[in-house]
Amino acid sequence: MEMITKDMTIGEIIRKDQTIIPILMEAGMHCVGCPSAQGESLEEAAMVHGMDVDALLKAINER
Repeated sequence: MEMITKDMTIGEIIRKDQTIIPILMEAGMHCVGCPSAQGESLEEAAMVHGMDVDALLKAINER
């Protein structure tokens, strides 16, 4: 499976693997369906939501 990076957009990540949606939702990132998810990177979204992007990225890539 392709590694997810913090510069990928939320939309791009979800298109690559929809099994990541529950990980994002559990982390409190409920914006997976909002329009900004199409252009916002994982790093930007994590910053907006006050999350540690490295911890989130680790959880995603260890799925």
